[in-house]
Amino acid sequence: MRLEGHGTLLRVFVGESDQWHGKPLYQAIVRRLREEGIAGATVIRAIEGYGAKSHLHTARILRLSEDLPLVVEVVDTEENIRRVLPMLDEMVADGLVTLERVEVITYRAGRTET
Repeated sequence: MRLEGHGTLLRVFVGESDQWHGKPLYQAIVRRLREEGIAGATVIRAIEGYGAKSHLHTARILRLSEDLPLVVEVVDTEENIRRVLPMLDEMVADGLVTLERVEVITYRAGRTET
């Protein structure tokens, strides 16, 4: 897949303990995006944060949390990103979904030498 020029960055903010049909939500999102042929996804685990309910989630030593904030980041064409938004709307009960325009400089798989 070749992806260069203008694209769209999708960010999905969820909690580590959020579930979708008995599996971690972030994991279900990544799998569904892969099935939909989206270029790629990365899950980033944060050390502290809060959301709409203002409940603080932290990794500080005195408050060991198993519900840290997670961000699923995805870059693809605007068309592909907008195509999966209804799926994400169904999956994300508590969280935040954002879109940004980005310029893709390089997206490629490593070359294999023969």
